[in-house]
Amino acid sequence: MKLYLTPGACSLADHIAMQEAGLVFDRVRVELQTKHTEDGGDFNEVNPKSYVPALVLDDGQLLTENVAILNWVAERAPKLALGGELGRIRLIEMLAFIATELHKPFIRCFFPTSDAEKQVTEEIIRKRLGFVAGRLEGDYLFGSEFSVADAYLYVMLRWAQMKQLDLPEPLQAFVHRIEARPAVRLALQHEGVD
Repeated sequence: MKLYLTPGACSLADHIAMQEAGLVFDRVRVELQTKHTEDGGDFNEVNPKSYVPALVLDDGQLLTENVAILNWVAERAPKLALGGELGRIRLIEMLAFIATELHKPFIRCFFPTSDAEKQVTEEIIRKRLGFVAGRLEGDYLFGSEFSVADAYLYVMLRWAQMKQLDLPEPLQAFVHRIEARPAVRLALQHEGVD
């Protein structure tokens, strides 16, 4: 199995989740500007969407998109999912929120077309982070147990810190808890972004 990633990009969430799950996989770095893999291959031949993450399973099937890959990981490692009647639905709900309401706006924050757009986007991100901060149910998004959604949120919070956006207090402590996890430290080390 191969995870195609770019250090510090959204693929870090999948990397962390796969480490947490104890899955055995190869990591293949992708240079997003040139679309080349670290071994000189053409990433477009792996993923025609031309962006990370991309997970090639042992049977050659390709999975893309954080929500899909993180859900796949949670199916293989139930400790990273949620229990109960609506557990899977609540997990997908949170993954979709992070993907559409946090991840997507960060693109405009990193590549704004104007200062005004950047300011508006940063305010949107702050509001949505405030929403998430108010929803924390304990140490993690869903209580006392780490889930794949926590890995994805952590990457968004790293990005917020890179853009010097203030994090509401519960999210600052959340970042420290996540960074203390051995699997997270290992993924950061593998990517060279620790």
